[in-house]
Amino acid sequence: MGASESVPRKPHQPIDEITTVSERIEGVDPLLERIKSLNIATPLLNSLPPSEISISDILVRKPSSSSSIQGNLNPKVLLELFSMYREWQEGKVKNICGKQEEIDSKIETADALAVKLLQRFNYSVSAMRSTAHGLAEVQNLQVEVGELKGRLTEVMSNCDALCKRIAAEGVESSHLAHL
Repeated sequence: MGASESVPRKPHQPIDEITTVSERIEGVDPLLERIKSLNIATPLLNSLPPSEISISDILVRKPSSSSSIQGNLNPKVLLELFSMYREWQEGKVKNICGKQEEIDSKIETADALAVKLLQRFNYSVSAMRSTAHGLAEVQNLQVEVGELKGRLTEVMSNCDALCKRIAAEGVESSHLAHL
């Protein structure tokens, strides 16, 4: 059920609405653009062929499998690598925080909708109870109306009989004197 769905309302019912506004950030991811703009740089190790050592060996300074090969790390490249990693982590943290805020907002909206639905449900239950009570009393009213209808029919037939006697015997009838 959407918040903007139109529901016919009775004039005495309160209007309750929930409006949600959310922004979608549409655009290019700056980290992705930065990664795409990277160029091939000088090797991290000056004297080592790239196939003989892995990036994890470089980052944790593990010696290579062949101990005869020694390499020197370029500190500027390593600093740039760590700063890029840190920026990437900060971007991920911001993204996660943004998503968490969005989820919190959606949870609050769902809670508010649940409260409104509960109020409407309770109102409907109350209306159904009063209707059921009214319908239960209809049977008693039907019995009373039937009894009154029988009495009225009897009175009407007595009136008709009296009118016929008056028409037949006249106003000064001996039967009328007894009434």
